Amino acid sequence: MRQYFQIKQKHPDAILLFRVGDFYETFVEDAVEAARILGITLTRRANGSAQHVELAGFPHHALNTYLPRLIEAGKRVAICDQLEDPKLTKKLVKRGITELVTPGVAIGDHILENKENNFLAAITFTKERIGVSFLDISTGEFSAVEGDETLVEKLLAGYKPKEILVERKQRTEYNQRMGAIRSFIFETDDWFFTPSNNRERLLQHFGVKSLKGYGLENHPLAVSAAGAILNYLDLTQHTEIGHISSINRIDEGKFVRLDNFTIHSLELLQPMNSDGLSLCGILDKTITPMGARLLRRWIAFPLKEIALIEERQYIVKHLYNTSELRFSLRNLLREIGDLERTVSKASMKRITPREVVSLANALTAIAEIKKETSSTDTPALQSLGMSLELCETLRERIKYELNPDAPQQVNRGNVIAEGYNEELDELRRLAFSGKDYLLSLQQRESDQTGIPSLKVGFNNVFGYYIEVRNAHKEKVPQEWIRKQTLVNAERYITEELKEYEQKILGAEERILTLETLLFNQLVEDLQESVVVLQQNARTVATLDVLLSFAEVALTQNYVCPQVNDSLILDIKDGRHPVIEERLPFGEPYIANDIFLDNNSCQIMIITGPNMSGKSALLRQTALITLMAQIGSFVPAREASIGIVDSIFTRVGASDNISMGESTFMVEMQEAASILNNLSPRSLVLFDELGRGTSTFDGISIAWAIVEHLHNSPLVHPKTLFATHYHELNEMAESLARVRNYSVSAKEVEGQMIFLRKLVEGGNEHSFGIQVAKLAGMPRSIVDRAGEILKSLEAERIQEGVVETEITDIPGIKKSSQHSDRKEEGMQLSFFQMEDPILLEIRDDLLAIDINNLTPIEALNRLDHIKSLLKKY
Repeated sequence: MRQYFQIKQKHPDAILLFRVGDFYETFVEDAVEAARILGITLTRRANGSAQHVELAGFPHHALNTYLPRLIEAGKRVAICDQLEDPKLTKKLVKRGITELVTPGVAIGDHILENKENNFLAAITFTKERIGVSFLDISTGEFSAVEGDETLVEKLLAGYKPKEILVERKQRTEYNQRMGAIRSFIFETDDWFFTPSNNRERLLQHFGVKSLKGYGLENHPLAVSAAGAILNYLDLTQHTEIGHISSINRIDEGKFVRLDNFTIHSLELLQPMNSDGLSLCGILDKTITPMGARLLRRWIAFPLKEIALIEERQYIVKHLYNTSELRFSLRNLLREIGDLERTVSKASMKRITPREVVSLANALTAIAEIKKETSSTDTPALQSLGMSLELCETLRERIKYELNPDAPQQVNRGNVIAEGYNEELDELRRLAFSGKDYLLSLQQRESDQTGIPSLKVGFNNVFGYYIEVRNAHKEKVPQEWIRKQTLVNAERYITEELKEYEQKILGAEERILTLETLLFNQLVEDLQESVVVLQQNARTVATLDVLLSFAEVALTQNYVCPQVNDSLILDIKDGRHPVIEERLPFGEPYIANDIFLDNNSCQIMIITGPNMSGKSALLRQTALITLMAQIGSFVPAREASIGIVDSIFTRVGASDNISMGESTFMVEMQEAASILNNLSPRSLVLFDELGRGTSTFDGISIAWAIVEHLHNSPLVHPKTLFATHYHELNEMAESLARVRNYSVSAKEVEGQMIFLRKLVEGGNEHSFGIQVAKLAGMPRSIVDRAGEILKSLEAERIQEGVVETEITDIPGIKKSSQHSDRKEEGMQLSFFQMEDPILLEIRDDLLAIDINNLTPIEALNRLDHIKSLLKKY
């Protein structure tokens, strides 16, 4: 155990898989943890001492089964292998760490998700700025930037790193500022983020004298974070990283802002429910894994630059209209596989012979893709095809050197093609023609000695031998050497047989050595082509995504949107791409128009019954806008999209109880974040804002936020505001750019019919009781609710306030303590101004200077109003 504890001491924070013979074993605390996560048996043994040692293990060939489960549980795993053959040493077998696998540093196919990147992030803080860097070691994609908290939150939401490196002394600050991001955290020593050292580390790795070419020269926090990632690769013993050939400074002004809540609530990348469907799931008709990964990144980072969007559109249009080309290109992509990760494996010297053969096949397909795309009449598609490099020399070399059906491991043999190396061919003839030689020798010796039953055989103890039965042993020549006596026979060897044995056994060993040497040389020479192959992989991934867009547009009847620099959002007969896909066969989707601009219809107040489709309408507007800005066609009859620079959603309630925050607190925090980051090109979706508090509070907050969005002098963000507060419909009378709309429904013979059509004008009915009935509420409760509703609706309305005696509601007896006074009703007219408290609120609101009011001051005013309303 001394050897185990010496190695474990160097990796105290990792589960140590210790190779013992044919098993990987874990001991002590690691064994307890591994048994719990993997569901394997935990045992104890005395190990020659009074103290027992916990033990849990699994067969070495099951590593690919158990390792991913440890990583998914957020564990770091140190793999300790035997570094020498136990048969060749009488001492303790030498062992050492061959790989340290973590959630953010993983290479094996059995750990990685084909269609998702596996990013490692590093983050460092100052009071005003934050530096962040991202690396996917499996693809070589490396980027960094520094900026404010808003930018970094946006990037963390888009990249979704599996693991984040943070200085130990900054962990508390990270929790306070970025705690909402769910990733595994690894706390590093302070030296990991030293700016000067990390700058030198980057210069050394890229072989340059300045970081100006990467746009990082004057960004010390970004450099610090990027260097920390390279330091971490050293720590985890990943030193063959030539495929990390560049680093990209993220252009924060290039992409639409999507925060984590928006990505989640719009279900862009993954559905909220296990049986649900995301936007990515709808758009993903990609063929290659790298295409699928690129699609996810495009969805998380929509473009703001019209020229880049239109370039994508031109290609999608051409592929949409040329079915033969589209079909041919998609078939060729099937021959390429995951070129991106295959190239990375080659760079890290972890590629298998079969994967090298697949690389040559990919290059053959790429040559055809280049030929077909270069001859089109669409310049953008031509340019994409022309950027592909054929790598003909490399392709032909692989096909000449390797067998087309090469195995996964070199030690399986038959890797190098026949005719490539003369020595290897001769050794193979010697090793594989042995049977013919032995039959020939047996026949010759039988003829010369006159022993008809003479046989040539082999065993592990004596090697090759000639067996003669006792009846013929007098005929054995004197030069034969007796090696073994059996009951009925004698076994002999000859000089010729011994010499052949040495040749044939030596040939098999030499074949393995020579094949390994030749294959390793080929992989080494591959390094010169890594950068070019990576560029090919990126180009193929781009083509794959654009083909996917064309395929979806064709099957789903999408149209190409007009993307422009205006401030107008005009969607004719828009449809929700996910809901439309999930509709029962034959049921049509009820399409709706949306028109928003900054001058006449900036804010749409949308009312309507529960389940009528208000939330779906909000989401479909955001999804259509986003789809347009990633270059996709959209589900609509026609769409004109003025570029948006941010999409904000406040949709649904989400408690954060573990952080001590209620539904309403989270709702207000999200609303405040939106209000503090608006621009004239923002698209804002508010769904049922204010439900987490009392009716009066909710109406007041919703009203004030709509006023702020409308009256802010610098920004007029396009806004969809779905609400149950019908009082907000009154705002259209005083605010010029507010329009009232409702999603229609009607009740026929007690049954609800949801028309799901957006119509102009507000709606004062929520039909909550009918929805409760549809939900399966007990009949007695539904009937009772109907009685109470009818009673309330029949009460007198005096000067705008519904006054209802509690005792007037059927089934409720009059309480003595309430005998002499009436209760306020459940519905308030917002302008019942005879009340002194409401008069005070009115005067307070009128005194506000809207043009100079900040969002925080607005919320403080609302808090004051709330305190006044509590006097009721």
